[in-house]
Amino acid sequence: MASGAPPTTVLGRLGGWCARRRWWVLGAWLVALVGLTLGGSALGGTPSDNLTVPGLPAAEGAAVLQRAFPGQGLTDGQVVIRSRDGSLARPAPRAAIAEAARELRAVPGVASVTPPGAPGTVSPDGRTALMAVEWSTPPQDMGPGQLDRVRAAAKPLEGAGLVVAYAGSPAEQAEAAGTDWSAVVGVLAAVVILLLAFGSVVTMAIPVVGALVAVGTALAVLTVLQAVTDVSDVGRTLAVMIGLGVSVDYALFVVTRHSEQMAEGMAVRESVARATATAGRAVVIAGGTVAVAVLGLAAAGIPFVTRLGQSAAIAVVVAVLAAITLLPAALAIAGTGLGRWRLPFVSGPRPVDLDAPPDRMHGWARWSLTVTRKPWPFLVGGLALLLLLAAPVLRMELGQVDAGSDPPGSTTREAYHLIATGFGPGFNGPVQVVLEGPQAKSSALAVAERARDLAGVVEVSPPTRSPVADVALITVVPATAPASPRTTELVEKLAQRLQPVAGAGTAVYATGLTAVGVDLSDRVASRLPWFIGAVILISFVLLMIEFRSLLVPLQAAVMNLLSVGAAFGVVVAIFQWGILREQIGVPEAVAIEAWVPMIMFAILFGLSMDYEVFLLSRVREGWEQTGDPHRSVALGLASTARVITAAALVMVTVFLAFVLNDNVVVKMLGVGLATAVLVDATIIRLMLVPAVLSLCGRWNWWLPGRAGRGGAGAGRITP
Repeated sequence: MASGAPPTTVLGRLGGWCARRRWWVLGAWLVALVGLTLGGSALGGTPSDNLTVPGLPAAEGAAVLQRAFPGQGLTDGQVVIRSRDGSLARPAPRAAIAEAARELRAVPGVASVTPPGAPGTVSPDGRTALMAVEWSTPPQDMGPGQLDRVRAAAKPLEGAGLVVAYAGSPAEQAEAAGTDWSAVVGVLAAVVILLLAFGSVVTMAIPVVGALVAVGTALAVLTVLQAVTDVSDVGRTLAVMIGLGVSVDYALFVVTRHSEQMAEGMAVRESVARATATAGRAVVIAGGTVAVAVLGLAAAGIPFVTRLGQSAAIAVVVAVLAAITLLPAALAIAGTGLGRWRLPFVSGPRPVDLDAPPDRMHGWARWSLTVTRKPWPFLVGGLALLLLLAAPVLRMELGQVDAGSDPPGSTTREAYHLIATGFGPGFNGPVQVVLEGPQAKSSALAVAERARDLAGVVEVSPPTRSPVADVALITVVPATAPASPRTTELVEKLAQRLQPVAGAGTAVYATGLTAVGVDLSDRVASRLPWFIGAVILISFVLLMIEFRSLLVPLQAAVMNLLSVGAAFGVVVAIFQWGILREQIGVPEAVAIEAWVPMIMFAILFGLSMDYEVFLLSRVREGWEQTGDPHRSVALGLASTARVITAAALVMVTVFLAFVLNDNVVVKMLGVGLATAVLVDATIIRLMLVPAVLSLCGRWNWWLPGRAGRGGAGAGRITP
């Protein structure tokens, strides 16, 4: 029986301790899960999806508007009414509208109802009208049932044969609260893939159950946090998406190493400790890189993006903790029965033997020898394919996703198109121009006249003057939809064009949801290159310290950039260009949501490190054992290819399952993450990385000076 001294590293001792006290560790995780879940439920926090960016013009204008017009701070919604035949001014529709307005005023939480009649509330053909509803209750506190109460109050409209749809609050909250089967589909797919990959029910169950516990705990932590700080709905979805993927990945790394050691005859507890010390180390490094990358999103200065990064980081940290504590306990409980309940038609993993005859050699061993012996064709072919996939990123347009891309049949999408049909597409995203200063009220009329003369403007409301401050408000309606590049161009130059008319002492702000989206896009575009550079630098330093090499972290940075570029290119081709968009439930081509590239880069660059660290750790072990650079690469690739492929398939299916989500932005994230992982685990990890490592030979492990000493030939080059 293989045996040896117990691991002396911190992780090895931790794994051994968890194996010995397995039931206590399992109990502690379950108590934490239940306790945090109940605690979060008792605290009663609610998610917040506020996209406002402090310090940007749109945010400053919104703050001025809220101070000068207290009522503007209320949550608003719209009831969109359209007559199928004839004008709404006929007696029957007018009576139905008046009755519906009375019923709506009686709905709990409604602050005011403004029936159609004011300028801009009835379409030129008289067949479409807008009824404004203002709420004193924040959207997140309304609950999905609030829309049902609004529908009940608006029954007189439907009774009169009118078409009715709902925009804004609470319709958006009700549709966001629908049942999402993405996580369930992802978990079921993981079960099937792991069963086919490893052939054992027990080997499959340990990573899957561990992932469910880890994700549940992360969500419980977020539920507690949302009682004291902002946590978004998208952030919770992102935590589930990332948590499921990395939890299964990390568990597979440890379980695979443990299975190999058990097959060699090592005792259970010693094997658990050694697997935690070796594969667990790779998990900690990979998870730490992901957490650092997503927490680095705070450097963008966008609170919403910062909160997304924090949610993802919590999911990753919990996944790492589960991999080095809960998983060792579970493996100890399974004992020698890890491979029990095998599927008869699936063979288990076979040991890697690079010296075996070709007809008896492991398939991945043959592949690894092929790549390392003839690296140039794989290097050139892989680079060509990645550059082709990444090409569309050169035409990427940042913008915002509006209600026009909501799922077909949703009331918000129907309202969007009713408004666009009756009034014009720009009425779905009006821009509020706020004037502040001693001359604001007196110059407001001249500013409104100037706004009417601007290209791309179809309507301007009469100025509204604040009763409590030197502030005036003008609503400007663009000719194009909120997500249109022409609308973006108008908003970016609107304040500048109106400033000369307002006067030197008057501040001019463009605000509202459309303006906030434009400002957000500009902020992301200016910060993204710096953020990418910072993440690359941090990951380079971490890998240099871990592997005591200059070339290894350099090639890792380049390879990860290539995989991220390919993911961005596919996202642009599908969502912006419209290729295959109907197949994933996107009704029309859309711009890339402004913050998506930043959050995608942070997550993807971190996730790419999972397979990089796992592969390089095994290559490094082979290098330290043999001192042969080519054999160590082949050995590392052959030893890890099976688990990397299985882990990648799980992660790809988990991410693709989120394409079932109705939110177009979540679909973007799912497609982008799945593409990057697929590319990373195939083209990058099975072709480019071993080809480059093989070509560089001993130079892979060179680091000048004392820092490079250690390992076989580290810090020196032998010709």
